[in-house]
Amino acid sequence: MTQANIVIDAAFDSGNIETVSVDGATARLRIPRDHKSEFAQWFHFRVSGAAGRELVLHIENLKESAYPGGWPGYDACVSEDRDYWGRADSSYDEAAGDGTLTVRYTPASDMAYFAYFAPYSMERHNDLVAEAASAEGVEYRRLGETLDGRSVDCLAMGDGDTQVWLYARQHPGESMAEWWMEGALEVLTDPADVVGRALRRHCRIHVVPNCNPDGSFRGHLRTNADGVNLNREWAEPSAKSSPEVLAIRNAMDESGVDFAMDVHGDEAIAAVFLAGFEGIPSWTDEQGESMYRYQRILDRRCPDFQTAKGYPKSAPGKANLAISTNQVAERFGACAMTLEMPFKDNADWPDPAQGWSPERCKLLARECLAALVEWLESGEE
Repeated sequence: MTQANIVIDAAFDSGNIETVSVDGATARLRIPRDHKSEFAQWFHFRVSGAAGRELVLHIENLKESAYPGGWPGYDACVSEDRDYWGRADSSYDEAAGDGTLTVRYTPASDMAYFAYFAPYSMERHNDLVAEAASAEGVEYRRLGETLDGRSVDCLAMGDGDTQVWLYARQHPGESMAEWWMEGALEVLTDPADVVGRALRRHCRIHVVPNCNPDGSFRGHLRTNADGVNLNREWAEPSAKSSPEVLAIRNAMDESGVDFAMDVHGDEAIAAVFLAGFEGIPSWTDEQGESMYRYQRILDRRCPDFQTAKGYPKSAPGKANLAISTNQVAERFGACAMTLEMPFKDNADWPDPAQGWSPERCKLLARECLAALVEWLESGEE
């Protein structure tokens, strides 16, 4: 007896896939580009009608994706309950179908979700913001409005003089960044957590959990509703195409910035690392050392963090000031940095079941905040 075809759909928050063909439990798929953009990498879709059958999902045309180097050694994320996200056995064949990732998985139940990384929905974002805003001593600010009419949410807390900005998900497909934010806000709003208490004593902390809610909901990898890469807008943000950056940068101008961490994910590098602001016009060794000192503290504290792998440093005077970390370091003389987490796994501490996971994102957030406490207190000596 011929078994019915599986059904694939993505008409939900952050969903993104194109079905080319379906034959039983085998499908050929492609990843649509971000709206008004050439970027294509993020996928998130649901398969139903496959309980007990091996799914064979061929995602094709990946040589034309934004980061082809992200596919070798990558296993797709999968969940049947949308709570626990594991990894499905996946293999990449550069020669087949203009670059094809083949995902194999046998669901126990009749429904399975697949994604490039564990999604962080706008509903979960709204819950996160509401819960944090209701915590004692937390001030909610609506910094601005996106092109689709969503809020740019900011949570502020703490009584100290040091101005700290933590912001994430300029690139919406880098959903690990908001899992990190969930972990950070849990630390910062827990009255029993001494790391959060210490930071609130030392600092005024401004947290933007999602800089790009439109792109997040639309299922984009890297852009907002107008197809704009927000992390190339920081030199001259505009209300017309990058209102999110304009709103955040204006708020930074009001408060000033002493320490800033912009949280991201990297498609190809299987490691956690920091990128700094080398090459800004006003670079001084003293300002640079402030970032390197933080990096050394985090490296000592956290086995998941390392310094051997990362991005090349910009040559003197050659930093791109349209990138957030460079602009913030130049504009405010701040200790600014970009935190990168992997889509794949941490090659130094691999986890075959989950790879890099939401749980590890949240644990890393606490380590980053604890390192900030040490950075602040050791700098006072």
